[in-house]
Amino acid sequence: MPGRSPRTVVSDSLLDEVSGRLPLFDDLPTDVIQHLSASGFGRGFLTASLRARLRKAGYRDLGHLAQTSPDAIASIRKFGPIRVERVRTFLLNAIARWLPGAREVHTAAATGARRLGRLADMPVEHLPLEANAIAALSFAGWSCAEMAARSRLALLATGTVTSRDVDRIVTTLARVLGGDRTDACSVQAAMDAPATEPEAGAAHRAALLAKQDLEWEEAAPARV
Repeated sequence: MPGRSPRTVVSDSLLDEVSGRLPLFDDLPTDVIQHLSASGFGRGFLTASLRARLRKAGYRDLGHLAQTSPDAIASIRKFGPIRVERVRTFLLNAIARWLPGAREVHTAAATGARRLGRLADMPVEHLPLEANAIAALSFAGWSCAEMAARSRLALLATGTVTSRDVDRIVTTLARVLGGDRTDACSVQAAMDAPATEPEAGAAHRAALLAKQDLEWEEAAPARV
């Protein structure tokens, strides 16, 4: 079954949708990522068939997964939100072996709070919304963090914005946070940047890593 469009997923807030497009973990030290990469897929991680699906999709090790978005992982056949959370939990436990305090600092909730903090000083007027829409929503003077805390359904229920408007807001916030920049110029650049297809990105990664995946498959221990 193909991955679901973000529009079909009911989220508690726009931040949930934004975080779905960002890496599972932010701000991991380089040495921790290296440890994760050296571990391959580790021991006891999912099943052999699911690990094979990850490799086929172009994901070569735990370090690679830690820097991958939940939406990209969920789009892999036989994966989905529940298995994404299993992946997140397994990775968090692995990270905690090398990074003290990781279980508190790198939970989904803590990561989301940091992302909201990065949007706190960014005015909602920098988002791709007409001034009239902002006024009608009574959002004038709000921060993007306050906007991100609202849900898609709540915004659509006002009748002031369309689903396409909300998609553009989510895309803009994801690009701004992905670049860790909140100045007005970066917001405009994010708004003007061409959209990318997750499936195309995954296919490109798969092509680039085909040789490494084959080598990993051949080196993997035989299934008992």
